[in-house]
Amino acid sequence: MNSRLLIIEDDPALREMLSLHFEDEGMQVTTVPDCDSARRQVQANAFDLILLDQQLPDGKGIELLPGLLAAQRDVPVIMMTGQHDLELAIDAIKLGAADFVHKPIQTASLQQAVEKAQARHADKQVCHPPQAPERDLVGRSAAMLEVSKQIALAAASTANVLIQGESGTGKEIVARLIHQHSGRSGPFVAVNCAAIVDTLLESELFGHEKGAFTGADRRKPGRIELAANGTLFLDEVGELAPALQAKLLRVLQERVIERVGGTTSIPVDLRVIAATHRDLFQLASVNRFREDLAYRLKVISIELPPLRKRLEDIPLLAQSLLDRIAAKEGLCLPPLSEAVIHQLQTHAWPGNVRELENVLTQANVQARNGAILPEHIRLGGNTASTSTTGQETETDLRPLEAVEAEHVQRILDHTGGHKGRSCEILGISRPALDRKIARFGLHLPKRPS
Repeated sequence: MNSRLLIIEDDPALREMLSLHFEDEGMQVTTVPDCDSARRQVQANAFDLILLDQQLPDGKGIELLPGLLAAQRDVPVIMMTGQHDLELAIDAIKLGAADFVHKPIQTASLQQAVEKAQARHADKQVCHPPQAPERDLVGRSAAMLEVSKQIALAAASTANVLIQGESGTGKEIVARLIHQHSGRSGPFVAVNCAAIVDTLLESELFGHEKGAFTGADRRKPGRIELAANGTLFLDEVGELAPALQAKLLRVLQERVIERVGGTTSIPVDLRVIAATHRDLFQLASVNRFREDLAYRLKVISIELPPLRKRLEDIPLLAQSLLDRIAAKEGLCLPPLSEAVIHQLQTHAWPGNVRELENVLTQANVQARNGAILPEHIRLGGNTASTSTTGQETETDLRPLEAVEAEHVQRILDHTGGHKGRSCEILGISRPALDRKIARFGLHLPKRPS
């Protein structure tokens, strides 16, 4: 059956030209010159596509748009206008327009917009939004199979676990999986040690008594107490201040805590899983972390590989992330093409899985909930480079501080010096990023004015 097209346009010459063009394309075309006639048509007839002019004799096309969509069950509507108004385009898209084209109309460009709108509409008609998949490790590479085995071994034990890996590799997902399969009856309580300033972190971890400090108007249990019979996850544990390291060591040794401002020892039963992107023993060698605490935390050790070391996992991982995006937005998104997968596999991914998720989220916005194309993928300048032997070269063997400094600078360059987005990719707080910039002497790229 031929597609049924409604053209709402007050210019007789343009209306005739568009009608002849789309009839030649095999469509059944109906034309009207104003809002009132359009309302009558959509109430009386069903259409597969609508072309809507903005300036009509009896009103604005954007004001007519919601009624058209309500009457025709989300039919694709392409707006046409002679105005180059960014706010108008944004408003039209927000209201549900499938596309927005400017006059003078180029039939080739309009035809392309029509075909894309029809394809997106067909995708929505034949599929149902997926359920959000559980956060899980995705990948069949040898490295990820080894991680899965280590998770199973850790879950069967009650020992403390240290998860190491670059920011964005999924350390919290691993911690949650260990807790989930451990059989512990209590909750999973997460604390990002880099996201809370030192003066507040002690109270956050250990709780406080009423009157312990200005503003402490009631007793408050800390995260350690809240994790009773469960798991306490300490993300970026390498950022803990020395005084808090000593207090945490006492918790691990004696299984008791004291609230800030309190004198009573409170017994605690919990498992501690810590995570860091740094080498705690290297920090201990320069007196920035307690070696005895590092040993207490690293009873079981799990190392997460960076995404650039497991590029063969990207097809599965990217599709899993896209399914999560689709479920969150209530959409049906077409599978990623081979061209897009190949493009993703050529990037070095300094921000790892978190960066990949951000790139796919942005690409979906650019694709307008349709098929993600290579031009929708916005990557930084880093491409993946792995040797055919899989062996590290001599230039890869550098101090951890140098690697961290280079990584943070690469993220700053990638985001054009945008601190908020850099923090999101790195998984750290703004104060933590500022400390790293100062410590490593990093520079902020000049952002376009």
